[in-house]
Amino acid sequence: MPNKARSSHATLEQRRQSILRYVVEHGETRIDELADHFHVSLMTMHRDLDDLAGRHLLRKKRGRAAAFPALTMETATRFREGENLPAKQAICEFAAAWIQPGNTVVMDDSTTLYPLAASLTGIAQLTVITNSVGIAQLLGTAPDTTVTLLGGEYRGEFNSCTGPEVARALSRIQADIALMSATAILEGRLFHPLREYADVKESMIACSDRALLLADHSKFGKTATHAFGAISAYEAVITDSATSESEIAAIRDLGVPVEVIEPAG
Repeated sequence: MPNKARSSHATLEQRRQSILRYVVEHGETRIDELADHFHVSLMTMHRDLDDLAGRHLLRKKRGRAAAFPALTMETATRFREGENLPAKQAICEFAAAWIQPGNTVVMDDSTTLYPLAASLTGIAQLTVITNSVGIAQLLGTAPDTTVTLLGGEYRGEFNSCTGPEVARALSRIQADIALMSATAILEGRLFHPLREYADVKESMIACSDRALLLADHSKFGKTATHAFGAISAYEAVITDSATSESEIAAIRDLGVPVEVIEPAG
């Protein structure tokens, strides 16, 4: 029975993610049209939209569902949490070997890093500094781990903090290693759709002795509005085996090692 329940929940969430993507792509859509398109009853569609609206992923209006103008599938944290999870878990399991007892670790708000929390809880005397409320919550009760949440402007759709306050706090920190990801990567260049988050990522690199870039295959082969940092700032890039060979080769040509991990299953 538990396995069936988990499967049912996964199917439900997959449909809701598909609905969200459809609404974002179309901007605004009639609810009855959504019900027809996804072959569900009007009552079921209303429940799905109520759930998505409750997570601040879209707006439910009279008879219509509308996307938030600034929302993209790549930046909506609550959408991204369940995407490509086997690849993220494999990447994070491999990255955990870089962390040593007593390290001070900076982590950005990428959902790619969420599975890493379970591995970090077993490392003694760890200090974690992050702008991600989600990561802070995952690690906050871990024994022998100190968590600092960088405060600034809270963005609910990303469940994290950003702005000049975060950058200033990072300028007073000296970390052993930064664990980061990127919204988009093309030929060794890193991108984010929002300038303030790109600035935070650059500040995290600047305050750390070493940096690792963790990115599953879905991040490659595309761009966003703002470029940030340089791939040469990273000691290595860790990705999964579904990433295109051309993207991997472009990073290696810039002198940065790429570790390619095969997800379980």
